[in-house]
Amino acid sequence: MTADVLPALTAGARTAAHPAGTPCTHHDSVLADRRDGTVVRHGDTVAKAHAPGTDRAELSRRLELAARPALTGILLAPLRPKPVDLHGRLVTFWPYGTPVDPQTPEAAPWEAAATLLARLHRTPAPDGLPPMRGPAKAARAIARLRTAGPHPAAAPVLRAWAALPAWARAEAPMPPAGTLCHGDLHLGQLVRHPAPTGPWLLIDVDDLGVGVPTWDLARPAAWYACGLLPPDEWTRFLTAYQRAGGPAVPADGDPWPALDVAARALTVQTAALAIAKSVGEERPLDEVQQAVIDACDRMGAVPPELAQGPTA
Repeated sequence: MTADVLPALTAGARTAAHPAGTPCTHHDSVLADRRDGTVVRHGDTVAKAHAPGTDRAELSRRLELAARPALTGILLAPLRPKPVDLHGRLVTFWPYGTPVDPQTPEAAPWEAAATLLARLHRTPAPDGLPPMRGPAKAARAIARLRTAGPHPAAAPVLRAWAALPAWARAEAPMPPAGTLCHGDLHLGQLVRHPAPTGPWLLIDVDDLGVGVPTWDLARPAAWYACGLLPPDEWTRFLTAYQRAGGPAVPADGDPWPALDVAARALTVQTAALAIAKSVGEERPLDEVQQAVIDACDRMGAVPPELAQGPTA
């Protein structure tokens, strides 16, 4: 985040939170400051500066979708229907919601996440919605790995990437599922609104679009396959999705033939980012990151079309 954007973003959040001249006692806080966006909070208002180069028309379409009555109770609705310009960045405004507490993993809302996903996937996608950006994000992670410089762990990750079908590498159109997808589902994409104890809602429309719904289940599936998500938590998530009528996997039987490609792609994406960050920060890989890279190495031995069960 450039030095001039963060103060201006904070000022924008204050203005959105209070009418002109209204006294204010709230503190400003930076909720996130990453390559793909910076988020600040002032009172009950959140302002997000989206990544440089974000397409205005596509973001506007996604904001419009999040505000539709059909998505009430599924997606957090924006405070304003259009993005605004701020020092060359597109900014959106949102109500504040209470996020998942990372300090209490035993209370992770897996059932709520799965049920919201199933409801999203069952909602008819309107015409003109851009593609879900999950495969494009995976491709950007690989590009970041390649530009980070040589690393001994990169080879198995790149082999696993090359074994994926072209659509999962964003090199061809996705299969014509036409399903409304979130595109980047993880527990950080849920908040309670109204804060602090309202119902859980999905946030972050940056990757929202039509596509293959298994991508939205792929991150927890990959964590489970890598041994990073306990089997009971994976079962809670998968069972809740099936009970809510989610279309990405069969209602019963083995879900893995449907999940395998997307889970492999998210494993590769996670490993690529881990290596790139390790190189950039000049630090060794930690145990969790190494486990994901080891999974990529195992994946290279079994191509997706031959997989039976969680091979990652």
